Amino acid sequence: MLKGFNIILGPFTFIIFYFFIGPFDGMTNESHGIFCSVLWIAIWWITEAIPIPITSLLPLILFPITGGYDLNSTASAYGNDIIYFYLAGFFLAIAMEKWNLHKRIALNIISLVGTDKKSMILGFMIATAILSAFLSNTSTSIMMLPIGIAIISQVSGKGVNQESNFGKVLMLGIAYSASIGGFSTLYGTPPNLILKSNFEQFFNFTMDFDYWFIMALPLSILLLIICWIYLVNFSFSLSGSSKINKDQIINKLKELGKIKYEETIVLIIFSCFVFSLLFKSKIELIFSSIDDTIIAIFYAILLFMFNSKNKNKKIIDWKDSKKLPWGIILLFGGGLSLAAAMQGSGLTLWIGEKLYALNNVSLILIIITIVFVVNFLTEITSNLATVSMILPILATMSISLGLHPFVIMISATIAASCAFMLPVATPPNAVVFGSGYLRIRDMVKTGIVMNIISILLVSLYVYYIVPLIWNIDISIFPDSFK
Repeated sequence: MLKGFNIILGPFTFIIFYFFIGPFDGMTNESHGIFCSVLWIAIWWITEAIPIPITSLLPLILFPITGGYDLNSTASAYGNDIIYFYLAGFFLAIAMEKWNLHKRIALNIISLVGTDKKSMILGFMIATAILSAFLSNTSTSIMMLPIGIAIISQVSGKGVNQESNFGKVLMLGIAYSASIGGFSTLYGTPPNLILKSNFEQFFNFTMDFDYWFIMALPLSILLLIICWIYLVNFSFSLSGSSKINKDQIINKLKELGKIKYEETIVLIIFSCFVFSLLFKSKIELIFSSIDDTIIAIFYAILLFMFNSKNKNKKIIDWKDSKKLPWGIILLFGGGLSLAAAMQGSGLTLWIGEKLYALNNVSLILIIITIVFVVNFLTEITSNLATVSMILPILATMSISLGLHPFVIMISATIAASCAFMLPVATPPNAVVFGSGYLRIRDMVKTGIVMNIISILLVSLYVYYIVPLIWNIDISIFPDSFK
């Protein structure tokens, strides 16, 4: 019944505003058309009246028929270069999973950290965060889940048990560290890519991998440490959990055997991919037009070129592409087209004029409010949909208030990766909830504390530390962005 109401609510709101309310003062017919379209899209995104990826196709219909943005311009966003980077990154993830390289990496990290209960959880969190920094946080959490379940079953000596505190903490540790590690790199999580696109769309500024990494890594490490301390000491008691025998980890490594030829190939390609991103400026001395997407696609193609030990098979082949997250790719396209249409139609300019009333509000208060709103909004809707809706508005706000756009846009983007309360908040949350070890109340109880911690930490870090790292004046809008 409710889903039927939500389906009707979207087009009903569009019709009311498009035919009977507006255009508002100062709003053109084009910006009014996009405004009404965004209302419909936002309602369906937030309520999930129909699948989110399908809602993401609405711009292709609504923007042209309202006269707000032409079809060619709208459709071009669905072929943005960022989408191809994401595709290439996912092929790397598929290759690691196919040949169990992720298991080897994770088990070796866990073995190094130790097999005390708290150390074990730290090992899982470090392994998950590292993988998630360079692969999709969705695929990383999916990869780590079976390893975690196997360890929990060894500890508890039984199947899935919602009373296992060790199981609860380990599952939450995997989910939280996937999200925290994901925002440490520009490509670790989809919202970061939407941010990169918005910087290019509104300010003609290209955010490089190393530029972001230097800023975000310290915050990611700090939040990961705080998260671990909270989970193992304050969330659920681990005192009654069985002890973990280090032999269990050693045996699992033995089961994998010596590193295989295919794993070596994937590891070399993956390592070269990471180093190429980090040292892109050196590569540009040889190839002046090199780009992160070009680098990613190059290494993805290499995966299809190398044979496995079985000469009739490649490291990955086309049938492996069925694992690609086509739904997220459509959501990417919808979000990018929304940003382009809001700017192209003049809607963001109109919103910016209305936001000028915030001119006398303290900047730190603005940041905390943005982080709070995005954090809790992401609890009930896709984090990618959330940033797709809010970043164009924040870009305009920065122009209107004369603030550096990095501050408010980055705080919102990172906040979208720090929703820890509900299964629907982020893909890693949904993945571990599906394990059966967690109840909703378990996630809410621990997640709300982590939400509050992350809101305060992200706000203070962006306000005080980011300007020092990047040597920027956050109270001034840069002339180079005008």
